[in-house]
Amino acid sequence: MSGQPDLGFGIGLRTGHFTALLEHGTQVDWFEAISENFMVAGGRPLQVLERIRNDHPLVLHGVSLSIGGTDPLDPVYLRALRDLADRFAPAWVSDHLCWTGVDAHNLHDLLPLPWTAELLAHLLPRVARVQDVLGRRLVLENASTYLSFAHAEMSEWEFLAELARQADCELLLDVNNVYVSAFNHGFDARTFIDAMPVERVAQIHLAGHADHGTHLLDTHDARVADPVWDLYRYALARLGPVSTLVEWDGDVPPLAEVEAEALRARAVAAEVLGDRRALTEADDAPNAA
Repeated sequence: MSGQPDLGFGIGLRTGHFTALLEHGTQVDWFEAISENFMVAGGRPLQVLERIRNDHPLVLHGVSLSIGGTDPLDPVYLRALRDLADRFAPAWVSDHLCWTGVDAHNLHDLLPLPWTAELLAHLLPRVARVQDVLGRRLVLENASTYLSFAHAEMSEWEFLAELARQADCELLLDVNNVYVSAFNHGFDARTFIDAMPVERVAQIHLAGHADHGTHLLDTHDARVADPVWDLYRYALARLGPVSTLVEWDGDVPPLAEVEAEALRARAVAAEVLGDRRALTEADDAPNAA
């Protein structure tokens, strides 16, 4: 297992749920906040984040680091991210293994990378720089992809495992993205899961996708599909207890519907792991005085 704590089952913190969360509380264990939404000087989002953080574990999840880009890492962005992390003490800070802009222009998309030794050499000092600034390990997520590069030298799963080892970073395993990419590129999703280094997987993402027949799109606007639940079961059986979060970003329904997906993840984990999670939680608990 990863050195990160098992937080249980959470959901993304979304503005449409602020009032319900503050007035009625929640049934989930923890929250993931989009870093860029809170890298501001003030306002209600930060006030709500403070309230949430007082009662629940928190993780920061970014979408604009552009760790795989060719532009230099933005020092202003990194300082703002560090300040946010210092203020709210998240369990960890994550972003996507992708590039998101060029020539200082943010394209607001998670764009794919070629899995080559050259890219690995490019990433290592960049990951080290981010980890030095943050004073913590960076957690990187596999993005869904819709094309592949002819000059790729290894599979995505081989690349992720090697990056985690050489960069001494951790991984956010998005099970829905694995399923989407496996369908789009014709590989066995379980091969991807089997290659993940157990000691490096800090978190799992679940989300909905759209089926367009010839391809799948990672949309985060629906319930988790049944085949993704099956792949989640497979991942848990191999990895053991891992903090799991449900993402829902488009056509966001009422809080109770998103919570229900997280509670389903909890039930699936109990079905797959049985006493393994309880034993892990007991191991993580502080010793009695």
